[in-house]
Amino acid sequence: MKQGRPTFVAVVMLVGTWSLLQSLSHGEPVLSKRPFSEFPMTIADRWDGRELGMEQKVVDMLGVSDYMMRLYHARPVDEQDTSIPVMLYIGYYESQRTGATYHSPKNCLPGSGWRIEQSDYVTVPVSENTNITINKVLIRKDMEKQLILYWYQDRGRAVASEYTAKAYFLWDAMTKNRTDGSLVRVSVPVVTSPDDAYEDSLQFLRDTWPLLGGYFPKGIETS
Repeated sequence: MKQGRPTFVAVVMLVGTWSLLQSLSHGEPVLSKRPFSEFPMTIADRWDGRELGMEQKVVDMLGVSDYMMRLYHARPVDEQDTSIPVMLYIGYYESQRTGATYHSPKNCLPGSGWRIEQSDYVTVPVSENTNITINKVLIRKDMEKQLILYWYQDRGRAVASEYTAKAYFLWDAMTKNRTDGSLVRVSVPVVTSPDDAYEDSLQFLRDTWPLLGGYFPKGIETS
């Protein structure tokens, strides 16, 4: 009984904070960002993409304000080079006060038949002066394996932990009147080895990172 008390207290505090947040809500600012439809199909003269999109019923179920579902292929170096496809999904929520919010892939993937074989936090360099900590997840369905990198891009922060993201969400909602946020996910099939898939996904991430900034609202300011 005593072991369950801290969890119960935490839930009560969270519910109380959320209730206070709702009572103080007075409308969030309109935020400026470029639509994902303008995101380049060619990245770093290395990757060529095509739009996959999603059915409208899926878009409605997710509740996203804007999204991108693309499949990119690296340009082959020679005739023997086999290009590995990289899938990029970004789901953006202008406001998460009304219940429309991102969900951890770790919770959604098992419902689609995928089994999580390995999950870690990894800190990766995405530019000369920037490192971010993200999720690295190896999943399997029958004989198929995929390597997934994902994180939450929230109000100028790249956050790996869903719990940390929720804590920032509550803080920014109360202090900045902002609850916008995004889930960013990069998926690569494991063809040779998980290590090779990881290197492919990192190369794609490093090439893509300089472009992403304009497609998210800036910082944690409200003006």
